[in-house]
Amino acid sequence: MKILIIGGNGTIGTTVATHFNQNNDVLIAGRTSGDVTVDIADSKSIKSMFENIGKIDAIICIAGEAKWADFNELTEDDYYIGLKSKLMGQVNLVRIGQHYLNSNGSITLSTGILADDPVVKTASAAMVNGGIHSFVQAVALEIENGIRVNVVSSGMVEDAYDKYKDFFPGHNPIPMTKVVNAYVRSVNGKGNGEVIRIYD
Repeated sequence: MKILIIGGNGTIGTTVATHFNQNNDVLIAGRTSGDVTVDIADSKSIKSMFENIGKIDAIICIAGEAKWADFNELTEDDYYIGLKSKLMGQVNLVRIGQHYLNSNGSITLSTGILADDPVVKTASAAMVNGGIHSFVQAVALEIENGIRVNVVSSGMVEDAYDKYKDFFPGHNPIPMTKVVNAYVRSVNGKGNGEVIRIYD
């Protein structure tokens, strides 16, 4: 398969890309580096990326940002960071990317445990994650050409544990093998409209 991985140079993306690279043709997209560059907060940039790479079999997005801050410090503009990047960025990848997928292709988005089990400072991030879960379940009812859309929602991954452990007291780090398998399940399985939760 020809697989596009947006965010393929990130903490999770690098491990996922390494796995899929074993038996597939993997293209890495990033904001500043990769086989192709893209800013998912800009729909024109998304369109340009797909025009450059042509037809593919699978899209995996492990990218998107949202502002972390105390609720009383979050401004309206702070919320728009997550809404434009992680939420609408991934929605636009589906909206635009479907036209560049071969028949029976797949799109895998990424969120995280905050949608179901938020911690402090995540009012914006949790809201965005929950919105993506609802979007995936709804769009799966309508998307055409045999395309499947799923989302992987992981807990705090092992490779980011030291960086984020203070934000997630008592949370168990998720082994990277489990995280990779969630993306494998989405890409190689037959599920559609699934929220693939990897929380323990």
